[in-house]
Amino acid sequence: MEEIISKGTPNWSVTAVEPHEDYTLTVTFVTGEKKRYDVRPLLKYPAFAPLKNLDLFMQAHVECATVVWNDDLDIAPESLYDKGISL
Repeated sequence: MEEIISKGTPNWSVTAVEPHEDYTLTVTFVTGEKKRYDVRPLLKYPAFAPLKNLDLFMQAHVECATVVWNDDLDIAPESLYDKGISL
């Protein structure tokens, strides 16, 4: 992990995500730090409205160092880091 960070990988690069039925995510970053991110405030926006479907929400996974659901839905990793609550 130290090697990845020393090559310029941002601390907010996501390595793992665990979605929860309360519309929160447990996100693990390249540093090993874990944060809880609440997606509920985003659900009022049309772009994120599809995530109200719990089946879709629970399909959260990591691609390109961030959390994605499909080709249309993702959250910027720096937002996950900056607005997440440390665990």
